[in-house]
Amino acid sequence: MSGRYTATRTSLRTSAIMVLFTLLFTALMSSTYRVTRPAIEASKQDAQMRLLAEVLPPGSYDNALLDDVVRFGPAPQIGMEAGGRVWRARKAGEPVALIIEGAATDGYAGRIGLVVAVQRDGRLSGVRVTEHKETPGLGDYIDPRKDRRKDSPWIAQFAGASWAAVNTAEWTVRKDGGSFDYRAGATISARAVTRAVGHSTAFAAERMDALFAAPAGSLLGDDS
Repeated sequence: MSGRYTATRTSLRTSAIMVLFTLLFTALMSSTYRVTRPAIEASKQDAQMRLLAEVLPPGSYDNALLDDVVRFGPAPQIGMEAGGRVWRARKAGEPVALIIEGAATDGYAGRIGLVVAVQRDGRLSGVRVTEHKETPGLGDYIDPRKDRRKDSPWIAQFAGASWAAVNTAEWTVRKDGGSFDYRAGATISARAVTRAVGHSTAFAAERMDALFAAPAGSLLGDDS
């Protein structure tokens, strides 16, 4: 009887210690998160601003870009089945450019994420790949960080292209009768990105007024 009582007491004590340890650990993690959260958020915002600065010169606008954002609903025509974001650049309150999330779903190794900056007049300011799994050393030249031609990265050719000047059918690589270059031996990646850039540019240009007029933080439904 005494042994059974001792075993029960030991078991209860062990359980109590485990519960106490769990509570202390949870409290510690929660406290750590609260302390580090501002730094994590600041780091994420810095990384976001660096990316956006690659497609739109900071001096071309004067608003708080990360605060002037709207979301759009499902848009499979630009590879954004779950919707995405649009950052709106303004200067002295006037529209300057939209930076829109898009994606190519037909890359050699799958989805290729993009951000595309479209100026008020429909001209492209810049394009960057945000995620991809294209073949290293072959198709990954779509990302300027991995493009060996640092003096003339492949993706830089989109800057200055105009939706009004380039026929819809020509938003592809020259191998397919389009207007844009590609690198020999890696056509699929370039073709996918080029077409996605064209679709994203059209999406932004056709909705320019509505996207600029929507309240910051709102969701603009896809009306296509």
